[in-house]
Order: sequence, then structure tokens, then C-alpha cells
Amino acid sequence: MKLTKPNISLSYAGITLVLATFFALVMNLPVYSALVGIFGKLDSVKIGFIISLPFFFAAALNFLFNLFSWPYITKPFFITLIIVSSFVSYASYNYGTLFDTEMINNIVETDTSEAGSYLSLYSLVWVALLGFLPATLLAFTKISKPRSWLNFTLRKLGSMMASLVVIGVIAMMYYQDYASVGRNNSYLKKLIIPTQFVYSTTKFVKQKYFSTPIIYKELGLDAKQSPEALAAAESKPTLFVFLLGETARSYNYELNGYDRPTNPYTRDLNVISFKDVSSCGTATAVSVPCMFSAMDKGSFSRDVADNQDNVLDILSHAGVDVAWQENDGGDKQVAKRIKKTEVNRKRVDDMCNGETCYDMAMLENFDQKVAELKGNRMMVMHLIGSHGPTYFQRYPKEMGAFQPDCPRSDIENCSVDQIVNTYDNTIAYTDYVVAQTIDKLKALQDKYNTALVYISDHGESLGENGMFLHGMPYGLAPNNQTHVPLIVWLSDGFKQEKHLKTDCLKKNATSHQYSQDNVFHSLLGIMDVSTNAYNPDMDLFASCRS
Repeated sequence: MKLTKPNISLSYAGITLVLATFFALVMNLPVYSALVGIFGKLDSVKIGFIISLPFFFAAALNFLFNLFSWPYITKPFFITLIIVSSFVSYASYNYGTLFDTEMINNIVETDTSEAGSYLSLYSLVWVALLGFLPATLLAFTKISKPRSWLNFTLRKLGSMMASLVVIGVIAMMYYQDYASVGRNNSYLKKLIIPTQFVYSTTKFVKQKYFSTPIIYKELGLDAKQSPEALAAAESKPTLFVFLLGETARSYNYELNGYDRPTNPYTRDLNVISFKDVSSCGTATAVSVPCMFSAMDKGSFSRDVADNQDNVLDILSHAGVDVAWQENDGGDKQVAKRIKKTEVNRKRVDDMCNGETCYDMAMLENFDQKVAELKGNRMMVMHLIGSHGPTYFQRYPKEMGAFQPDCPRSDIENCSVDQIVNTYDNTIAYTDYVVAQTIDKLKALQDKYNTALVYISDHGESLGENGMFLHGMPYGLAPNNQTHVPLIVWLSDGFKQEKHLKTDCLKKNATSHQYSQDNVFHSLLGIMDVSTNAYNPDMDLFASCRS
């Protein structure tokens, strides 16, 4: 039997209307899902207003799509748009992801291993049905040539005018309803496909590649260690380990009042857990460079941060030997001027599966790595921690204490209880890594004054209000995405050398509010580095040193 192409032929105005209708009815499922939740909280909703919504979206998109529907352009442009939009639709519908400029930046900086963790049979089916199938139909659809440019232009203008008429009629009838829902739920516009992600991508490209280059600025060139710190480096150097966590939220920490035993390994190690700590962003691409930069959250700019020294650079200026170990797919340019090593995630053994490694892999040859540093030293270890949606790949099966878990990447096909169990297993495993690192530092106390700080970059949503993962615009993000754990462990030698009062720290940890803005100044202060860039009021250790 001979297969033939479907004999479908439409005008440019016709194909544009079909595409607009498809996007309005199908591709924007995330918007309708959000509206169902919004309407469910209202006392009453006009049926006419609800019925008008797909017509409004179709008319608005038809007007916009006509601006891009031209001979030789229509098919390649809209085929690409459909396929990309299907990925956006999947993430928005299943995880509540909003594609603003920060999220586009986060996507661009995602490595292949991290990107692969989002792939599943469910996601592939979604993209196939909403993306590749309609894109294929469009590719085979014959678009009739316009009889003349005048006829083509008139039909295009007619289609656009008809769209404006539909929008105008709907506005006259239901303007108050649209205004009320829109103003009270401003995030809705960030869900509309494809306008939001196209706008965000355009803005990102403009900022990244077409803005005036920023001249690099060196900071802390006056930085120097105190005479006492330099003297100690000759006899018993400071060894400070900074564990940078991933996607751990404060709420799920037993140390902070969570009702499940997620900190079984550190709870008896005399650690100090800070209860109220906020992140700088809701994604790694923002939070990591922000916490190490001299800028606070309110003034932070990624472009500026990438083009000026951060606290690790300033510590290096002062002679502190700083090294970075990576197990989370990227340092976001924070470590580009210091020593950096990466865990080989391509290996296949007890620690790695060829794509990702457990965080315990970072402690391999720990003593040797410490010995290779000189003087007072700092090791930053970037954990993969609780990175989703493949939470189950962050811990060995035998350490999955909370069951049943969700051993799959398409977490939308697991119950919320399973997802929470899996996530809590990642928290417990990170706790194990922290405890094992502390044990390493205890074993080195005769040679070094040792200390450890653990802080996560941002939190996570686990189904609250139908929201999963992270990356929401900060102003709209729930506390679970912006409140992170901060844990401190200090050896006796370190406390004595730094004149630290732990009772004071413990009191502050439960009564004060902190943020990742404190990291920059706290690292300078605790390493006894003096510089004009340092602000003692932002140093969480300063008030507890005698």
C-alpha cells in the first residue's frame, strides 16, 4: 500500500488562525490549570467569562502570529515555536515552572547531565503529542500561494482586524473580570505560551550578547590576613570547609523543627543550625554567584557579578589558599579564578552511574587534597544535594529510609507522599555527607584548626499549591523555595583560635534572621581578612567573637 501525504491546503491567514487556536486550546493547558485553581477560591465566576477565555487567547495569538506569518518564514518559524513550546508547556503544567529571564539563564547554564534528569517517558510522550506531531502536520500542510501581494496583505489585515474586534467585544463584556483576575494573579501572564518565554529569551539574549560589555572590576586589593592568623598558619593553619548545598529547604530539616528524622547523622555532633535564613534567588544561577558577591540581594546583577571579584577572589588576594570542588554541574563562574576540580561523573562504580555521582564521591582523597593547599586554607565543595526531579539518584537505595519513595524522573506520576519521602531521603543523605566531612575534619584536628559551614543555594516546592521544583520569580516564590538551612560546626581548636563563643552563636541562630547576603562578610571575618569590602555588621560570627 502506497502512503501519500495528506492533501491539506490553507491560506496564510487560515494556517495562522489554526496555529493560534491550537496554542490557545492545547498548548496553554498550564494557564487553564492555574485558572481552575483561582476560580475554585472565588465565591462566583461568570460562565460567560469562562467561555470567553479561549476565544480571547485565540484572537490575541492570531493577531500576534500574523506578524510572523510570511512566505518562506511561516513553516520554519512555527515548527520551531511549536516544538520549543511543547517543552515549556510540559514544565509549566507539571511543575508550575515560570519562564522568566532568570529561568532562561538557568536553562542556558544547565549541563547535559542535569538536563537529562528531566527526561522521562511521560515527558517524551507529551512533547511528541504537543510538539512533534503538530509540527509534522504543519510541515506537510500546503500553504496556498497568495494571488497577489495586495490580496495577501488585505487578508492578513482582515484577520488581524477580526482579532481586534473579538478582543474588543470580550473586553466590553468582561473587562472587569479580566482586570480583577489578572491584577490579583499577576503571575498568570508568565504562564502564557509562547509570549512569556519568547519575551524572556529575547531579553536574555539582548542582555547577554548585545549589551555593552562591563569592564572587569577588582575588589579587595587591600585585603590581608591579620598578624595572628598569619602566625597561626605557620604552626597550626585554619582549615575551613564550606559545603554549598543544592535545593535543600529549611522546612524539611529535623534540626529546624521538622517532625521527621532527616538529620540523624549531625544531630549529635554539636552543630549549630540557623533557623531563619533566606536565599538570594530561587535558582542556582542566581543564588550561587549572589551569595559570594559583594552585592546584596536587592542590588544583585549577574552581569556585574560575573565581571568583578567575589569573596573567594578577595580571600585569595589576602593569601588564603582557596579550592573549589564541583559535583553539581557548574560553579556559575564563581570559581573561574581559583583552583577548581570536578568529580568525574562519567565513571561507573559504587559512587557514580555514568551521569551523576553521590556527594560522598567528593570526600575521596580528602586528606591529600587538604595537604596540597598552603597556609590558612578553605575548601568549597559544591554538592548535588537534593537536585530534582531525579531525587532518587541522590542517595544509595540502602539509605532510602523513607518509603515508599519515587524512583523515577517523572515525579508527576508519583503521589506527593512518595515525592516527599524521596526528597527527605536526599536531605538525610546530605546530612550523612556533612557528618562524614565533620569526621574527616575531626581526624585532622591535630594539624589544623578545623570548621565547617553548610548552606543550600535555594529551596524546593514539593506539591504545595500544586507547585513543584524551584525557579519561581522571587516575589511570587513560596517560602519553601527561599528559606534554606545553614549549619555550622566548629572544632575546639578553631573556637579557641578565633575566640568564638558558641552559646552566643546558638542564641543568634534561633533569634536572628539571616540571609545569603551574610556569606560574603562572614567568610572574610572568620578567616581574619581585613579589607574595605568587609562589613562587620553583616558578619554572623562577629558579634560572638571576644
